[in-house]
Amino acid sequence: MPENGVPPVKLSLPLEFQQDIFKELRDEDELIIIARGLGLLRIVTNLLHSYDAAGNSLVILVGADERENGWIGEALAEHAAISGANKCRGLSLINTDLMTVERRQELYARGGVFSITSQILIVDFLSGVLDPSVVTGLVVLHAEKIIATATEAFIVRAYRQKNKTGFLKAFSDAPEPLTSGFSPLSTTLRNLFLRKPSLYPRFHVTVAKSLEGKRKAEVIELEVPMTDAMRDIQNAVLECISVSIGELKKANPGLDMEDWNEDSALHKNFDAIIRRQLNPVWHRTSFRTKQIVRDLALLRSILHYLLSYDAVSFNRYLDTVLAASSPPPGSNRQNQSPWLFLDAAHSIFDTAKRRVYTGKMADGNSLHAAHGIPESLHPVLEELPKWALLAEILDEIERDMYFNPQPQDQSNATILIMCGDRSTGSQIREFLQSMWTIPDKADDENHGEDFANQKPSAKSMMRKRLRNYLLWKRDFARVSTSLFQENQKAINGATDYRKNLGDKSRGGAPSNKRRRIRGGAAAAAMPSRTASGAIHIAGDKESHLASLMADLAPSEAEAAQKAEIGADPLEDMDEYYELYDMKDLIVVHPYDGDMDEHVLAEVKPRYVIMYEPDAAFIRRVEVYRSSHGDRGVRVYFMYYGNSVEERRYLDAVRREKDAFTKLIRERGSMAMTFTHEGANLDPQEAFLRTVNTRIAGGGRLTATAEPPRVVVDVREFRSSLPSLLHGRNIVIVPCMLTVGDYVLTPEICIERKSVSDLISSFASGRLYHQAEVMLQHYKAPMLLIEFDAQKSFTLEPFADLSNSVGTAALQTSDLHTKIVQLTIAFPRLKIIWSSSPYQTAEIFEEMKKLQEEPDPVKAVSIGLNSHGDDEEGAGKTFAQTPVDMLRMVPGVTPKNLGKLVLETESLIEVANMDEEELGILIGKEAARPMTRFFGRSVFDD
Repeated sequence: MPENGVPPVKLSLPLEFQQDIFKELRDEDELIIIARGLGLLRIVTNLLHSYDAAGNSLVILVGADERENGWIGEALAEHAAISGANKCRGLSLINTDLMTVERRQELYARGGVFSITSQILIVDFLSGVLDPSVVTGLVVLHAEKIIATATEAFIVRAYRQKNKTGFLKAFSDAPEPLTSGFSPLSTTLRNLFLRKPSLYPRFHVTVAKSLEGKRKAEVIELEVPMTDAMRDIQNAVLECISVSIGELKKANPGLDMEDWNEDSALHKNFDAIIRRQLNPVWHRTSFRTKQIVRDLALLRSILHYLLSYDAVSFNRYLDTVLAASSPPPGSNRQNQSPWLFLDAAHSIFDTAKRRVYTGKMADGNSLHAAHGIPESLHPVLEELPKWALLAEILDEIERDMYFNPQPQDQSNATILIMCGDRSTGSQIREFLQSMWTIPDKADDENHGEDFANQKPSAKSMMRKRLRNYLLWKRDFARVSTSLFQENQKAINGATDYRKNLGDKSRGGAPSNKRRRIRGGAAAAAMPSRTASGAIHIAGDKESHLASLMADLAPSEAEAAQKAEIGADPLEDMDEYYELYDMKDLIVVHPYDGDMDEHVLAEVKPRYVIMYEPDAAFIRRVEVYRSSHGDRGVRVYFMYYGNSVEERRYLDAVRREKDAFTKLIRERGSMAMTFTHEGANLDPQEAFLRTVNTRIAGGGRLTATAEPPRVVVDVREFRSSLPSLLHGRNIVIVPCMLTVGDYVLTPEICIERKSVSDLISSFASGRLYHQAEVMLQHYKAPMLLIEFDAQKSFTLEPFADLSNSVGTAALQTSDLHTKIVQLTIAFPRLKIIWSSSPYQTAEIFEEMKKLQEEPDPVKAVSIGLNSHGDDEEGAGKTFAQTPVDMLRMVPGVTPKNLGKLVLETESLIEVANMDEEELGILIGKEAARPMTRFFGRSVFDD
């Protein structure tokens, strides 16, 4: 057994570079950065299985999302079944706060492999529920997200402070984020407390050798030319983008605009990058600049939908764009998007309409009786070029399977079509179903043409969509005003217009008799070929039932219901249920990251059609083919030539290659990465950190082993502030607080609010209640208003002051007014303004000097007891105004105030008590001035 305790186990890593990575991880701790699609989760799973098979380890997986947990859990179960190891326990999930502390302690005591959410894990580390010293090791995913303020960095720091011998492995398959900033690789290693990085790009010698051997996948590259109309629209959109970027540069000359160009604008995060640069001066940014930033995201979406939507759906989307971009009633032209006034914008809308039809809409209801299209319109219905090529590929595959019915390998004759998203998949399935449909005589003048000579066409599908569009267009014109806000959300990405644009497919079975398809729900969305060669598509259960019932006429539905009353539901089962042969299946599946490995492994396709390019999936196919010598695969790679789609794909490949090149260069010049360990501290600094600075009255300087302490509410661990406080060597005590968020001293309690939280708390009235409760239990209650470090230190970015209507200015002044009203209502409430979490940590550290440490038990009990035992009756809820008035009465002190509040019902009762009654409660010396005060006439001079 190696030194780190990893026992030898049987691996499921057939490729040489995967085995090399595993051997490196067994020997030492390091950061693995691997190219996308090379099987990262498979390597992680084998590593976790090696520790799970040991039976005496406690390994924690950090940073995994829900889908990755499912992938790893299933893989660990398969490894355990294959290896037959009795000690394997699989993956245990701890991802909810509802699990009790006792239950978590019980699970930790048993050991095994755990995937724990970051918030729960750091709270368990700090509260002692899980001792970091007993943890065998940490496995961290998505290392590119580990910044200094991340909760995962907090976890690693807390783990390394108490555990110097446990292992720590980190993984990432996204090299691009690790190349921005100053020495980003060194910074990431420092945050992870690691010293060594290992890089495995696609051009790595071992990787290339493993994937380019004798078992190389056959890839056929197919460049699809765009139509003239599509090319004109693309050029017009690119022109609008170039003009918009030029306007941004002229309006913001002081910003770093080196990367502001047309190529960068095609990235999905370009507008986010611009917004990040503008955030510090967002309150001084003009309305026109803000409008252009939003328009860039919209124009990028139009480019994407041009290549993925059919012509009718794309024109419909542009109608909603135009309606949502129009200025609201009562505003002027200055509020409209600048790009809409360009000649290129007119070309976009005009060309998109000419792809669908020519002519003009009829004013009345003069619709053709047969197909519902006005006689004044001439349908054009331009089809996407990829559709015809897809039909040709399927025909070629059909002929290949006919001449080679028995393949020499173990792959299935299944056809796997990969696309960008579910909407594109639905479009492909509808085309495959309708491409051999004979158009109605009213729809097609060539109806008499022999079906045998007919070519695959989407004419029937497009005519259905045109009819639906014309009906939608008439209704949309009537209700465009009410739909304005919804369309605005759709442009921002909240709604997908590809939904419900086409008719549903017809089925032949009754609604309660569905076909049973092998593969369960995953196969329910697969088209298949029938014995006659036609394409059959089986939808998911709900859509299948809905389509069947929708296609039945009302009379037919009633007849079907009457006919089935009293019928045997098991009769004629063979007619409706069957198992499809794998060679009859056409699987349409959207790209889904690492989950695509499962699709390839389960479907075992002989043919793969990449309807849209994706570099990571190409590598997954290479890994799949190289890992299985008994399976052959042919890949058809489709893309639009000279299009944005091609540029994005090539740019993604180039950016990943450049990122690895930069990382290799930085690794070569990196001398040493030091970790922050307590043993490396200077002896004098270590001593000063234990010095008690509470020196008063000439007392002697004493050293104590008690470090500074802050009690933090567990819900605050969603923010970065606890991590920053811990980084300043302040002990964080997580508790479930009912009063305040942070307790710095026995007297100082702080309620932390971000600006967005502050606005919502004012709106709900929750802040007033929180302030009132803090005033009852603490002498120094405070409200912390914390801003983002990347944004300007002002409230103005949260409202647009340049809006001509003036609503935003009213909202900002209203926020200022509410803050003033809060200070008037609670004079003892102090407000702390912090420009960032970093400054907040400094403020807290300064406030704790010369102060006592808080008691966590007392901080938790405050607000829970029904009868308080402190000076002011801490457990009870009182009206704050009468208590403040009583506090101002002569003779009332902090010591006797609580007794007066607890023993009397109201301020009137206190005022009507005589000196003897008050003397019994608070003593004669305090009762005498109180009696004089209440007995004095207000009319006396």
